[in-house]
Amino acid sequence: MKFRLLAGVSALALTAGLGACGSSDGSGGSKGGRTTIDVWLMRDSVSASFQKEFVKGFEKAHPDIRAKVQIQEWDGIGQKVTAALASKDAPDVIEVGNTQVAQFAQSGGVADLSDKVAELDGKDWLKGLAEPGAYEGKQYGVPYYAANRVVIYRTDLFEKAGVDAKAIKTRKQWITATEKLNEGGSDGVQGIYLPGQLWYALAGFIWDEGGDLATESGGRWKGTLDTPEALRGMEFYKELQALGKGPKDSDEDDPPQADVMAKGNVAQVIATPGGAEVITEANPDLEGKLGFFPIPGKAGAKPGAVFTGGSDLIIPAASGKQDAALTFIKELTGDTWQKKLAAAMSYVPNRTTLAGAVSGDPGASAMAVGAAKNSHATPNTPGWAAVEAENPIKDYMTAVITGGDARSEAAKASAAVTRAMKSGS
Repeated sequence: MKFRLLAGVSALALTAGLGACGSSDGSGGSKGGRTTIDVWLMRDSVSASFQKEFVKGFEKAHPDIRAKVQIQEWDGIGQKVTAALASKDAPDVIEVGNTQVAQFAQSGGVADLSDKVAELDGKDWLKGLAEPGAYEGKQYGVPYYAANRVVIYRTDLFEKAGVDAKAIKTRKQWITATEKLNEGGSDGVQGIYLPGQLWYALAGFIWDEGGDLATESGGRWKGTLDTPEALRGMEFYKELQALGKGPKDSDEDDPPQADVMAKGNVAQVIATPGGAEVITEANPDLEGKLGFFPIPGKAGAKPGAVFTGGSDLIIPAASGKQDAALTFIKELTGDTWQKKLAAAMSYVPNRTTLAGAVSGDPGASAMAVGAAKNSHATPNTPGWAAVEAENPIKDYMTAVITGGDARSEAAKASAAVTRAMKSGS
């Protein structure tokens, strides 16, 4: 699903409206032997220059296909895609948030691409994109690009406190370094700014412990925040959060943590690398003073688990040009254009074998470490969208951080997650 800078993955609003999405000419998409495919890509997923370069290159390589790209807005896209999939006039390729594939596949309006996985190099797909692109054992979404959180840190404050960011490989080392930043930094410096409800970070700590947010058994999904593994993840989150002055009852948007770090007294935040640009735009004095490292893992041999957001590409079942649509997807997700996309947009490529494509980008390189070695997705059920809309996980986190009993609060939150998934399925 699309990241919006430091805000993480935003919920898709369900508002009405189906735009034009059919063929661009009146001859079933074919004119003079040339097939026209309609493609929906999302706002800001790629730059205008990259889109122009790709379409030009694609049409040169495939002169029998014309690609007509329409840019869609994230707000309201959930209902718009649902309506398109149910129509007889659907586009031929649609970019969707990776965690939304299951709810669209459940409708029955998405083409099953299981037999195309091998030719699309599916064996090397990032786990955090590939798994949510599948539903009930069939592959519907093709991984497009990925992004995940890293630690953005102040190189000058680390140096002043005598902390070597490159030496932080484990969560224990991370705690020790953050305590040192609080003790040895300038007056008023926060070792880390971590709001109480950054639940994507909590999810990573839970995965590191071997737990999950919810699990499925016998066709039924159940919230699992009350398992011993999940409780250990929450315990670590509470310990880390206490080393800063982040609000206990809000997330990274309230206030925007980029604005907080831009004030100059925060040593670290957990965010996507794009947040660094927002920080320096707000405070140009921090230009050249921001660095990145992967979220540390429980043990040094493996980076911390990260929620991998991003997009998959799907083909509507109603498309009459599925072969041409697949050709488009194969080109866009192939080696050549994945490398160019990663360089242009600082994304993590869709396959573990392409991690080297971002070696020259410090932020993207830090992302790629977590994405390639320990990427995860939210529970792969159509009902998960209802969980994010209600989000009892946030209330649970605040309750524990403010002194509530972790076991009882986790049991209540797990029950709420279970109810939400059931209502949303």
